[in-house]
Amino acid sequence: VHWYSPTTMPAACHLRVERCVPKVKTPDMPIALVTCGPAHEPIDVVRRITNHSTGELGAVLSETLQASGFDVVCLRGESVPHPPPPCARVIAFSTNGSLAEALEDLPDLPAVVFHAAALADFHVAPVLGQTPTDAKISSDTAELVLTLRPAKKILPQLRGLFPEALIVGWKYEVDGDTVESLGRARSQITRARTDACVLNGPAYGPGFGFVEADRDEPLHLADKASLARHLTDWAKEKLIRP
Repeated sequence: VHWYSPTTMPAACHLRVERCVPKVKTPDMPIALVTCGPAHEPIDVVRRITNHSTGELGAVLSETLQASGFDVVCLRGESVPHPPPPCARVIAFSTNGSLAEALEDLPDLPAVVFHAAALADFHVAPVLGQTPTDAKISSDTAELVLTLRPAKKILPQLRGLFPEALIVGWKYEVDGDTVESLGRARSQITRARTDACVLNGPAYGPGFGFVEADRDEPLHLADKASLARHLTDWAKEKLIRP
């Protein structure tokens, strides 16, 4: 077993545990819930729209949390190419709706939620040009018109589902600059009543920004492994603090 603890894992390391000996679950192990990977929304039974997401960050975070003593539940998009975290309880989801159902059906409430999944921002309305009785749109169809309508967001629902949990959202920003993207991250925290937001994307720049509701200055993390270690340490500190 090649094992790195959260304090000894190399900062630039993008790795997974290839085999691990699961810890014996005890009642005092806090549950960490990680969502990762993409959702999709169907166009027909074989075609879909989706976001690009490898699921690597969710796997690295799940393994880091588990190594630090958390009981990890990983809700993972079914089309994720990255291997699943080996020591987490992994539950697959497909659409935004199936993820919402999985969240509502959890048997135990998590102490901390890391909502990193790349969910669909839009769903497909009935397709103009498709015969209503056809499950698969014919490839001979001359023209189709897709109408995308805003999908219901999951993040704002999490506080109602898990009122006592620490909740961290994610925000991937493409347009604007660092200052503007940090402002959008803080707006997300306010609107969704979360405790923090992980920010990345071209607008932010390389690496990740960790924005907390109760701190003015964001923290910069250089890579996924550094972010996973910091999120794990942050959660432990918050949960221990009286």
